[in-house]
Amino acid sequence: MTLKDLALRPPSRTLAQRLPDLLVWGGVIVFLAISFGPVEINRLPMLWSNSENMQQFGRDLLRPDFTNWKLYVAQMWLTVQIALWGTCLAVFLAIPFGLLCARNISPSWIQQPMRLLMNLLRSIPDLVIGLLFIVAVGLGPFAGVMALALNTGGVLAKLFSEAVESIDRGPVEGVRATGATPLQEVIWGVIPQVAPLWSSYALYRFESNSRSATVLGLIGAGGIGQTLFESLNGFNYPQVSAIAIVIVVAVTLIDMLSQTIRARLL
Repeated sequence: MTLKDLALRPPSRTLAQRLPDLLVWGGVIVFLAISFGPVEINRLPMLWSNSENMQQFGRDLLRPDFTNWKLYVAQMWLTVQIALWGTCLAVFLAIPFGLLCARNISPSWIQQPMRLLMNLLRSIPDLVIGLLFIVAVGLGPFAGVMALALNTGGVLAKLFSEAVESIDRGPVEGVRATGATPLQEVIWGVIPQVAPLWSSYALYRFESNSRSATVLGLIGAGGIGQTLFESLNGFNYPQVSAIAIVIVVAVTLIDMLSQTIRARLL
């Protein structure tokens, strides 16, 4: 065997080196087998046994009714505004919390409680937070804004803290050498390094919130989701199809705009 063949040959690993990977993938396979019954995968053939109902549903969806297209566009615009405000408030929440959660910035007695708080915000679904705000402030878009702000704030705080933990310590030490205070070290040594990545994370969450804000309409938090669920409850599938098309077009445009902005930031 030549040296060239040895160079092209993939490195071999012993059984002990492969054992962790085998255990992980074996565990995944076992978990899939265990959950086969509880998630009712055995009902998969019903997709074809009830094909007549699916065909009727499909025919209705292929005849979108754009009679009220102005209403749909207006409600979609309101949904985008809910997502935008929810994301902006989440960013203002995540910046200080993300810094406090970073291991290389804050002491452990602050860092650990803040991480627990952010885990709590991330673990509570948007719908539950939205219901709490609906009880407090009533039906309407504001409840949706606050639900997105808290949940997204928890997500962004984690992402922001991880970005801070991966910074280059050189600029921070250079700022410290000038006699700067800890706050000045963060402002001049940390923020410039993480700002592009933070902006990218915020834009990505805005895309996600544009979709999440639609679901919040289910509980009366305003936007096109409320119109969508009213049409679903009325079995008006041509209207459902039209609303879905408006949502897809709007989310696609937001995604394209966000990708363009992220490409310029990074």
